[in-house]
Amino acid sequence: MSLIYSLVLYILSFIAIWLGAGLIIKSVDRIARRLRLSSFALSFFILGLLTSIPETALGINAVLDRKPEIFVGTLLGGTVVIFLFIIPVLAILGKGVKLNHNLDTRNLLGLLAVLSAPGLMVLDNKVSSFEGLFLVLSYGVIFYFIQRKHGVLEEHHSEALLTKVYSFKDLAKVIFGMGLVFVSSQYIVSQTLAFAQLLNISVFYISLIVLSLGTNLPELSLAIRAVVSGKKDIAFGDYLGSAAANTLLFGIFTIASEGEILTFDNFAITFLFIVSGLGLFYFFSQTKKDISRKEGFVLLIVYLLFIVYEISRGVLS
Repeated sequence: MSLIYSLVLYILSFIAIWLGAGLIIKSVDRIARRLRLSSFALSFFILGLLTSIPETALGINAVLDRKPEIFVGTLLGGTVVIFLFIIPVLAILGKGVKLNHNLDTRNLLGLLAVLSAPGLMVLDNKVSSFEGLFLVLSYGVIFYFIQRKHGVLEEHHSEALLTKVYSFKDLAKVIFGMGLVFVSSQYIVSQTLAFAQLLNISVFYISLIVLSLGTNLPELSLAIRAVVSGKKDIAFGDYLGSAAANTLLFGIFTIASEGEILTFDNFAITFLFIVSGLGLFYFFSQTKKDISRKEGFVLLIVYLLFIVYEISRGVLS
């Protein structure tokens, strides 16, 4: 009975993360729109970071508990989830999605390189603080080039911060949502460790498969809402921004772990899945400037193969 009770609370914690992140996203979305940002800039720079709040809270708790394998698995798996599950779901349910990301080929390739960087760092089975700093700087570089194209740091945006952009109601929702997400993530970390020990499965594999999907519930909910409302371009910009935020968070949490993080052997196949997902996405995006339903199914099949491989490896390890 206690196991069933713990499992129910585990699932409810993910639901609480979804609800808490939803409160934050809606409130800050209203504030950001008053800053007169473009739809892509809004979704990439604002929503991309906001929908990464579950990963942020989970990572903080993992660092505090000295369990870096949790944030390593969650953030690496998060990129796979976004490009091989959530974007395909958006394409399938929305009968295709136009890639209105306004990124030229150079910026898009640079962004995909930043997204694959954490996996590259893990290939030698360890990540140092220096490599963590490199990941943070790589996010800063891609942030600079993309914002320069969209004028995020233009003077009129900073001046808007001096006006009545905020409201007590919005701020209260943000604070409550952050508290809900943080407390829920703390419980998820502790229960993940307990389930891993009970099932005799590495925490890394549970984080890579389960937590990476759970912490991307805000992105998944945004996909469903975007299809219903017809605002697929906003959701798409959020996914690129959220995936980029994973690299930033990976670097920050690596540095915060104070020292070299030992990771896991035989990561090459997992890295191959990450690179394949990003490569297929780039190929599809350069053909007709969209992801069709058929291409969405192709990406989803790759994700299912990834899940089968990682589950079998986790059980047999």
